[in-house]
Amino acid sequence: MSQYFDMGDETLWNPSNGASRLFLRQLAVFEAELGLSSGIGPMESDECQIERDSFELFVNALLARHRRTSHGIVLALSEGFIATVLVLAERAGITVDWALLGATPDGALQDVQVSTLTGMSTPPEGETWASRLQERSWELGRFMAR
Repeated sequence: MSQYFDMGDETLWNPSNGASRLFLRQLAVFEAELGLSSGIGPMESDECQIERDSFELFVNALLARHRRTSHGIVLALSEGFIATVLVLAERAGITVDWALLGATPDGALQDVQVSTLTGMSTPPEGETWASRLQERSWELGRFMAR
């Protein structure tokens, strides 16, 4: 069995029930962390609709938050989810401004990794940060059936 993530009449993703269930549970975590709806509606009769404008806001907020962290565990726990979201965003025609997001983060850093050897770490350089997420997204996109 599978489920459908649709935007209008277009299917953006058709994962197995297990992958869909795990994604939706992670989605709820990130919506709570951001205090923002993702625009991905409830799964009803194995289908859910994605509202483009809300999803675009969510994607950009998710990436901005991710850019402001250097904590190894937070990065490890979130990068697979973010890469999956990026595949959906690309398929939805949402343009990500990598240059803006890759710049030095504005405001306070969040979830910073502190090492007793080197002190406080900073997020990776913008180009490294963006290319790592883009590469992971391209890899996952090959496995995300429509």
